[in-house]
Amino acid sequence: MAKTAETKPKTPAKPKTVDLKNISEIRRHFHRNEDPVYFISATNFNLLGLDEWCKNFKYISYIDCYDGKHPNTFVPSEQPHAEFQSIEDINNYLLQHKEVIDLIKRRGGKPKFVFLMFDEETERLSKELGAEVWFPKAKLRQAMDNKIETVRIGNKAGVPSVPNTLSEVESYDHLREICESADLGHDLVLQSAFGDSGHTTFFIKSEADFRRHEHEIVGEGEIKIMKRIDCRGSAIEACATKEGTIVGPLMTELVGFKELTPYRGGWCGNEIFATAFPPKVRQKARDLTFKFGEQLRKEGYRGYFELDFLIDKKTGDIWLGELNPRITGASSMTNHAAFAHADAPLFLFHLLEFSRKKFSLDVEELNARWADPRMIDGWSQMVIKHTEDTVDIATDVPETGIYKMREDGSIDFDRFDYHRRAVESENEAFFLRILQPGDYRYEGADIGILVTRGRSMTPGFQLNERGKRWIHGIKRGVSARPLPTAEAGPAFADPAFKIM
Repeated sequence: MAKTAETKPKTPAKPKTVDLKNISEIRRHFHRNEDPVYFISATNFNLLGLDEWCKNFKYISYIDCYDGKHPNTFVPSEQPHAEFQSIEDINNYLLQHKEVIDLIKRRGGKPKFVFLMFDEETERLSKELGAEVWFPKAKLRQAMDNKIETVRIGNKAGVPSVPNTLSEVESYDHLREICESADLGHDLVLQSAFGDSGHTTFFIKSEADFRRHEHEIVGEGEIKIMKRIDCRGSAIEACATKEGTIVGPLMTELVGFKELTPYRGGWCGNEIFATAFPPKVRQKARDLTFKFGEQLRKEGYRGYFELDFLIDKKTGDIWLGELNPRITGASSMTNHAAFAHADAPLFLFHLLEFSRKKFSLDVEELNARWADPRMIDGWSQMVIKHTEDTVDIATDVPETGIYKMREDGSIDFDRFDYHRRAVESENEAFFLRILQPGDYRYEGADIGILVTRGRSMTPGFQLNERGKRWIHGIKRGVSARPLPTAEAGPAFADPAFKIM
């Protein structure tokens, strides 16, 4: 008998896609996340604590900062490899390591990878592992990371750079001609297109200055030539999403302190506190960051980024310094601020943007809330490097954990922990060990990162006495043995890339 219309089986209705409509629903979404997400890098420092916001979030690291005690960090055994020249090399090594491949396959699911730095080879290796890279394409990131391109994007967005001109430089006389025609004077700051600012920023006031850096300027293509201004460095992170650009807090930068880094102009930490800059400066920086993020969206870039602003000490004018189209060394500060615990860490919105999950968000309201000084608590981080022009082999390095400062200024290890929020007062600090016993200790080598409550600088933006005591205490805890005679000499050199 033929079936009547009433007896035909009904086609099951497709479940409706439900938008995530508010912060609470976004947080719940990540607490129930099923697909594995991996942060693959030299260390887990940049996204420290994200594993507690996103279920199935794991770290795959080259350096074991925790002696195997961090529950969500996997460090494979050391295998023979070519000398690393970049963070990308480290990541590509990890992605080809059998123990890493076995871990990813064993955990299953549809893996997602996030990186501090990666290249097209990283993308190829990720694809072989069946993983998605949750960042814009390496080719686009590389183009955006060009300091010359940053100026052009800023100009489109209405975000001004320090008075500058862009040009190839053939000689010191040629540089003077360029500066005279651009009315920049002769006290200059030069930047090449790529690289860590500590290695690729040159302060040129005389021909002698130029001669010292000539091999790094001439023949390097277009150079950003800036008028030198008396300024304070600052950093601000943001995330460009389909709903608009979400902006974090404005942070101070620690730059070039000889106790922390051998590099003049080299970044060596940050502070975050509600009154870091006058209210008008903070709001102006937020507005400019929003504009820059909206222009990045037009350029095809989405997700996390950081801007360095230069703030003129006399006038309070704000100038664009550089763009980092990625997470950075300041990301740990941003993602642990009070607003992050009240709402969600900024990087969670980056994951949301790449998850293809439909969401709606009142970005204007969120940005206004995050601009409230009550949403900011006071923290400081210092990146401690070996600053002496020596090479030896580390035998003892302070371990990761919580340290206490006694009344006489001495520093003692108190207990192991991997949470910076375990720091209860300004007399405690969280130290993350980077240098491992057995590693070479050379000029510029990272010893570790120290995170404290409160400030590490004076109101005049110099290291304060408490900050100096912390640095001295950690460095005193490092001991080393000389190189064997056969190894001594110029064969070992600073690899000239930072790992965070």
